[in-house]
Amino acid sequence: MALHHVFEVPGSGFNFENSARNAGLESLLGDGKVNTPKPLKTGTTIAGVVYKNGVVLGADTRATSSEVVADKMCAKIHYIAPNIYCCGAGTAADTEKTTELLSSNLTIFSMNSGRNPRLSMAVNILQDMLFRYRGQIGAHLILGGVDCTGNHLYRVGPFGSMDKAPYFAMGSGDLAAMGILEDRFKPNMEIEDAKTLVRDAIHAGIMSDLGSGNNIDICVITRDGVDYIRPYQESEFKEKRQRKYKYRPGTTPVLAEKVIHLEVELVEETVQKMEMA
Repeated sequence: MALHHVFEVPGSGFNFENSARNAGLESLLGDGKVNTPKPLKTGTTIAGVVYKNGVVLGADTRATSSEVVADKMCAKIHYIAPNIYCCGAGTAADTEKTTELLSSNLTIFSMNSGRNPRLSMAVNILQDMLFRYRGQIGAHLILGGVDCTGNHLYRVGPFGSMDKAPYFAMGSGDLAAMGILEDRFKPNMEIEDAKTLVRDAIHAGIMSDLGSGNNIDICVITRDGVDYIRPYQESEFKEKRQRKYKYRPGTTPVLAEKVIHLEVELVEETVQKMEMA
């Protein structure tokens, strides 16, 4: 018997069919009578530094939705490979899914080759993926790690642009963080100095940007392994609840009350056991 409806298997990756729909709706509703929804502003401060023996990545833990703090413990440092980690700023869902796709591709490579991937391979995959969607994926990424060629730190924009430098800062609080990095960065820093520098850069972004806040996470990547410290520094501003939000009965008046009696028919049920030979 033939089926009247044929269901197609959804394709893998991102789907931007709603973008064409939204463009058509904007052209139809362009007379000003209907206000189209505006994109929500997000906030983040992420930073990375190359030091003597590896790379230090840092990020705040506040996820915002417009003026609302959606999550105070959002993890913005994502696992890519045993020797590569990535900080994400922008849309939280886009950064998580983009890093998951990158991690799965590099895992397949490691299983086939038996060795850890290089940073250049991860950056090329990210560039191709983000450039394909022309900035519709809101992922601002700082990629850091250690491979057979040394310690590397890359910055990848949502349109697929790539930069390489010994220190980076991205997100809505990047101006304040970059000021700290440019003032205090030194080549061949020790690990404690690098961790302090990244922490102070993230803290400067938190104090200068309402979209960044709460705790500070630090990830140290070396040839010996990864030290992911979460949280590295907890927020200094913790407010205690002033009162208990429990209301007495009768605080909200009952305007009307209506009781409907249901007719229930009692059904008897009998259970018979099967005879076992």
